[in-house]
Amino acid sequence: MNLAAATNESLAHTSNVLIYSSMAVYTLAFFAHIAEWVLGSRSKVGRTAAALSGSSSGASAPVVVAQGGSTAVLERPKVVTRSAAGTRDVPDGPGAAGGTFKGDLWGRIAVSLTVVAFAVEAGGVITRALSVQRAPWANMYEFSITFSTVAVGSYLVLLALKKNVRWIGLPLVTTVLLDLGIAVTTLYTDSDQLVPALHSYWLWIHVSTAIICGAVFYLGAVGTVLYLFRDSYENKLAGGGTPGKFASSVMERLPSASSLDKFAYRINAAVFPLWTFTIIAGAIWAGDAWGRYWGWDPKEVWSFITWVAYAAYLHARATAGWKGRKAAYLALVAFACWLFNYYGVNIFVTGLHSYAGV
Repeated sequence: MNLAAATNESLAHTSNVLIYSSMAVYTLAFFAHIAEWVLGSRSKVGRTAAALSGSSSGASAPVVVAQGGSTAVLERPKVVTRSAAGTRDVPDGPGAAGGTFKGDLWGRIAVSLTVVAFAVEAGGVITRALSVQRAPWANMYEFSITFSTVAVGSYLVLLALKKNVRWIGLPLVTTVLLDLGIAVTTLYTDSDQLVPALHSYWLWIHVSTAIICGAVFYLGAVGTVLYLFRDSYENKLAGGGTPGKFASSVMERLPSASSLDKFAYRINAAVFPLWTFTIIAGAIWAGDAWGRYWGWDPKEVWSFITWVAYAAYLHARATAGWKGRKAAYLALVAFACWLFNYYGVNIFVTGLHSYAGV
C-alpha cells in the first residue's frame, strides 16, 4: 500500500471515529434537553409564565423571583396575536426552561453540547471528503451525515441571530441521532471514488443546495408539527376545556400557535427559491452528463413533485381561506414528498440517480 492510499484510509477511519464521537455528544445534549424540560415543568414560574399577558399594547413587565437569598429578573413572554380570526391574543410561552434558572442552565448546557457535537460531526464530514478528495455526498451515507450537520448548523445560526428557537433543540437532536444511527448501521459505504456521471463541478452546486434545502425544510416541518399541537391546545382552552397535566406542562412553554405558524411559513418561503435553483441546476447537470435536461427519471419526477407541493403550500398560505391548519397539513405533505424523494427513490426505485450505495 502506497503512502497516499494509507493516508486516505487513515482519514476515512478518523472520519468514522468523529461521527461516532459526535453521536455520543449529541446523546449527552439529548439528556440535557430532557432535563431542561423536566426541571422547567416543576417550577411555579414555569407553570404560570405562559398565562402572563402584559398590557394590551403588547408590552410586558418583568417578573422578579427569589433565588438562593437573592433576586433575579425574568422577562414575561410577549403577547402575540393568533392568525385564526375570532380568537383572543395568546402569549408566547417562556420556552423549554419554563422561565427557571435550573431549566435554563440545563438548556444552555444542551446548546453548548450541541455546538461541540456539531463541530465534531463537521470534522467527520471534512475528513471524509479529504479521504476521497471530493465532495462528501456521493452516496446516502455521506448525504445523511452532511444533512444532519447542516440542519444543526442552521439551528445554531438562528440561535446566534437571537431568534427564539431553543424549543427546536430536543426534536432536532433526537432526529439527528436517528439520522446518524441509520447512516452508520444501514447506509454506511466505504470511501470510494465517484461514478463517471458525478465527475462534475455541478456536484458541488446541485447537491450542496439540495442538502441545505432539506435541512431547512426539516426545521420548517418541526415548526409545523408543533404548531398543530399548540393550536389544538389553544383551541381547547378557548372552548373551556381542560388539557391534561402533561399537555399543559409542554404546550404552555412553546411559542404561540401564531408564532409557530409564522416561523414555519417564513422558513419554507425563504428556502423555496433555493429549491427551485436546485432543480434547475440538476437539469443543467443532466444536460452535461446525459445529453438531456429532463428525462422523467424518478429522482427528477419526485424533485418536481416536491417543488409543486411546496409551491402549493406557499400559494395556499398566502390565501386567506388556507391559513392555519389546512396549510400546515399541506406543508407536511410537501416535506413527506422530500423524504420519499430521498429515502424511497434512492433505496426502492431504480434510475439514473441510484447512488445510494446500499
